[in-house]
Amino acid sequence: MPVTAKTEVVGVRDTIRQLNKIEPGLRKQFTADAARIAQPAISEVQASYVKVPLSGMARQWRDTRGRKLFPFDLGKARRGVKLRVDARRDALGVIYIQQRDPGAAVFESAGRRTINLLGLSLGPLERNHTRILGPAVFRRRAAVTREMAELVRDTMRRTQRSI
Repeated sequence: MPVTAKTEVVGVRDTIRQLNKIEPGLRKQFTADAARIAQPAISEVQASYVKVPLSGMARQWRDTRGRKLFPFDLGKARRGVKLRVDARRDALGVIYIQQRDPGAAVFESAGRRTINLLGLSLGPLERNHTRILGPAVFRRRAAVTREMAELVRDTMRRTQRSI
């Protein structure tokens, strides 16, 4: 469930791909630096999970295929907020923050595409984004974007010198 800020630095995907070819440790270091830069936004999202949204979410739910979605657990919801660096060709974003816990992801996006009873019970979505993740990340967007662009430029320079 990615929430992205639309900041484009041309060649980011190619630069990240080149890092593995030059030296695999550089890719790991880039991901660690990106996670450190995004930590204020991640911490704000984690701190925003303070209670189980609906009492029924504390019980076990399964989807139609039998996949376990709930119970909603605050600890798992907080631990599920992660930064992801994805340099695949078909990926929508390259660097983004996402919610990995299924129950919290359902809470974040229920009623986003279509109006449904669960979405209405959980409350409105801000500008059709998510309930907690999007607004918290957008509050920290300016500082994170500035530092992330600087990290990408430094990494691009490093890869250009190595090639």
